[in-house]
Amino acid sequence: MATTDAYGQGIPITTLTDQPNANSLIFGPVDELTERSVMRFSSASARNATLGSPVAGMVAYLTTEKLFTGYDGTAWVVLAAGTSAWTNVPLASGYSHNGNDNGTFQYRVVNLFGEKTVMLQGAINATYSGSNIANGGVVTSIALPSSARPGSLRTVVIPCSDVSSVRITLKLDAQPDGHLKIYGTGTGSDGTSKPPWIGFNGVFYSL
Repeated sequence: MATTDAYGQGIPITTLTDQPNANSLIFGPVDELTERSVMRFSSASARNATLGSPVAGMVAYLTTEKLFTGYDGTAWVVLAAGTSAWTNVPLASGYSHNGNDNGTFQYRVVNLFGEKTVMLQGAINATYSGSNIANGGVVTSIALPSSARPGSLRTVVIPCSDVSSVRITLKLDAQPDGHLKIYGTGTGSDGTSKPPWIGFNGVFYSL
């Protein structure tokens, strides 16, 4: 009678007393080991089409998305994101990189607590026409790629210079269309805010 492996993983092992069956001898262990290995699929849709009834603990790598995913018994969740290089944010007219010597304004996609997230770094210099910030606060000259666009509006807090500003933080909207827009500059009831630089180090927004 076939037995199983010594590690409690349920891998069938043919014994000497079993009736010879080359098909079972090969496919039994192979099929069991495959579902316990890191499987590879081109995309999430290809994975879902192949694994119609996934089992908790399965792990699959998606080559297009560059993601390691795992099935938790209810849904596929991101376990880790592949290497994502820092990419310069394309700036609209009126903005320039390296505000306050904080480096170039860049983004990359990372895995944060099992969720794909955009991480930002660097800072920008901003110009104003009167009290109006350049380009209505939209800092991107072209939209970020779909891989860095949130499914819905994400609003986060960003730091800014206290020079020429009554505020030391502003609001950044990461929009579903791929553009990044700053709010909080101009003239308000608390005074005028025209910070010469705006930072993004340590800022994240979820996808």
